[in-house]
Amino acid sequence: MKQHLNMGRKLRNPLPQTIVIVRALPGLGDLLCLVPALRALRSNFPAAQITLVGLPGATQFVQRFHHYLDTWLEFPGYPGIPETSVHPGRIVTFLARIQQLNVDFALQMHGNGICMNALTLLLGAKQSAGFFPMEHYCPDSTSFMAYPEHEHEIWRHLRLLEFLGIPLQGSHLEFPIWQSEWQEFQALAQAHNLSPGNYVCIHPGASISSRRWNIHDFAIVADRLAGQGFQIILTGTKAETSLTQAVAQAMRFPAIDLAGKTNLGTIAALLKESKLLICNDTGISHLAAALGVKSVVVFSNSDPQRWAPLDRQRHRIVQVCPVECRQSEPDLLVADPTLFPSQSATTAVITAAIDLLRQEFAYAS
Repeated sequence: MKQHLNMGRKLRNPLPQTIVIVRALPGLGDLLCLVPALRALRSNFPAAQITLVGLPGATQFVQRFHHYLDTWLEFPGYPGIPETSVHPGRIVTFLARIQQLNVDFALQMHGNGICMNALTLLLGAKQSAGFFPMEHYCPDSTSFMAYPEHEHEIWRHLRLLEFLGIPLQGSHLEFPIWQSEWQEFQALAQAHNLSPGNYVCIHPGASISSRRWNIHDFAIVADRLAGQGFQIILTGTKAETSLTQAVAQAMRFPAIDLAGKTNLGTIAALLKESKLLICNDTGISHLAAALGVKSVVVFSNSDPQRWAPLDRQRHRIVQVCPVECRQSEPDLLVADPTLFPSQSATTAVITAAIDLLRQEFAYAS
């Protein structure tokens, strides 16, 4: 009981029974970066009914993290939020439904709140909290904090909980794999003669094309690691099969192309049994972080300070950037294709990969 004495010191109801979280972002990484905050909420409010308001793709996430989330409600769209179209009738119906829940506590965790705060306040919760952009309207100075622009995505949400007086439960990610998914992986491994612990996953895709590293460079890296005796597994969604096929065709060594042949749970099991992942800054990098799988992540057009894995022993970051970019973190490897040939980027990735493959870390499971 003592652990609750200082818990939620800014909450009007220190033990809310109904909590609604608004985060209607589409990416796997967007959802996984929320997990440490969900863990803290569940730990501190074990009896609360916690609902995520999100996009339809979040339903599987809610099912997988049922120990943190109870239900999901579909985000109806709202003016200024680009993730889905706006239908005023849907918004009215959604608000009428959620207001009937008599919500104790609503958390806006979608972004800086410049648009989403209005919808969050319309939920009719007894108390609302979240972010507001600096030099803009603050709905309530006791429960809304200035958006921490320069924090990592994981820590943005954790800073909000700290601000509200809710104790944290670590910043690490997690991703449970179901038994049925392990069975699917075993069948996949047998069908393709995979050797667990002796293969490297190469994931050349990303949802945004500007975040995709050059296919030829992926092939060079894959060949170098194949030459070290590792099986090369190419991964991706069904829509990314053209990318994996291009990598395979550019390689001198054979590769096993599993793009489009795995669902999220199966690819998680595939990663868990791998030696290393090499990928772009995309959802699979967060999945590797959640599973404790070593990785080299190439940042072509995104911010490592916001999206890179937190553990820099297990995960290495290579940033490919133009001449005007500046090295913002001391452990970033920066490869500038405008100053050096493309081989400099591949050398950085290969060096990081071989270093990780040679190291054996003693992590508690």
